[in-house]
Amino acid sequence: MPTSSHVQAQAGSAIVTFVTPAERQRVDALTSGTCIAVHRENLEQVLHDLRTNRVTAVIVSVSRYQQQYAPSVARMVREFPRVPAVALVTGNEVRTSAALLSLGEHGVRTLVDAREPAGWRMLRTLVTTENPDDIDTLAISTLRGDLEGATASSVRFFDTLFTVPRSMTTVQKLARHIGVVPTTLMSRFMRQGIPTPKRYLSAARLVRAAHLLENPGYSITQVAFLMEYSSPQSFSRHVTGVLRVGAAEFRRRYTGESMLHAMRHTLVLPYLDQLRQFDPFASPPQWLSKPGG
Repeated sequence: MPTSSHVQAQAGSAIVTFVTPAERQRVDALTSGTCIAVHRENLEQVLHDLRTNRVTAVIVSVSRYQQQYAPSVARMVREFPRVPAVALVTGNEVRTSAALLSLGEHGVRTLVDAREPAGWRMLRTLVTTENPDDIDTLAISTLRGDLEGATASSVRFFDTLFTVPRSMTTVQKLARHIGVVPTTLMSRFMRQGIPTPKRYLSAARLVRAAHLLENPGYSITQVAFLMEYSSPQSFSRHVTGVLRVGAAEFRRRYTGESMLHAMRHTLVLPYLDQLRQFDPFASPPQWLSKPGG
């Protein structure tokens, strides 16, 4: 069984479950090749995973749920409102209705009835399809709208900012990821008269961090490490350097969406003319790069 450290080490999405052994097999089968399924023996372990890793969904089996778990479920939903919680029904038990009612009363809003094959297909869709509320999905969609009519390469650069792993912490790493020499990448931005790639990467990282901080269950320290800053102090210095506010004020002032709004109005919308013609992956034609040539 994967441990919580495996959740952090793996790229891609991860779901955490509190389900029966038979349900585990079905969940593993439907998530194979698309995301990581981490199965837990109690809800305290689920809460620990939520606090220490990036989890994209939690599945709670109605068959395993007991009334004594209600406080843990309520805490999970309260502390991590941005992580979808799914109640899974696979059997006809006397206590099913009572369990469903309790889960609903404590904040679980999504139900999958897998007593029919269509239910398993629905669960697969829920856990493997991009969540429209996910900040990366929202950022890519919003920025593509801003960049309508732009070169495919320009759009690809902004997509990349929100698809790279959170370990992509420097422009040097980003440049290697997209196959461009770092100094060449930076010079292309300078020639185009737009902000440096470091500013775009920094802003994208803060959008992601602000989104994580919308979950009260995360401390600033935990988010700093989830975003792979070297320390909470490094995260705080980054926030202060970019926004001129401390980390605590950053948390109070920004959501992921409002930080995305700030990024767009500072780094994207004022430079639309240049960005629509920009190709960060290839050098411009010689006659464009040499005035008077």
